[in-house]
Amino acid sequence: MSDFLYLYRGGDSNRTPEDMQKSMHKWMAWFEDLGASGKLKAGGEPLDRTGKVVTKRTTVIDGPYAEVKDLVGGFSIVTAKDIDEAASLASGCPIFDIGGFVEVRPILQMSM
Repeated sequence: MSDFLYLYRGGDSNRTPEDMQKSMHKWMAWFEDLGASGKLKAGGEPLDRTGKVVTKRTTVIDGPYAEVKDLVGGFSIVTAKDIDEAASLASGCPIFDIGGFVEVRPILQMSM
């Protein structure tokens, strides 16, 4: 088994409070299913839209400034036998209902 990072990107942010509440219930149910199956290791919390971009320069820039489709709205860490299983698990994500997508990335194990 390996760990994979889910980055939740994009999606329509111009929704009514009722639509947002329905969406939140779908997200919670999906996370509960992942947790009950032993696949959810961490995360599931949304990220705030604010932040800072730090580079080697001495300046810290307010951000992130990216196109809406590229904004990371949240993350999770799941465990799966391979990237195909991780992608299959991601296929049930509610972000697809609002036009977003899930980026699935393997987490490399570093030995010290």
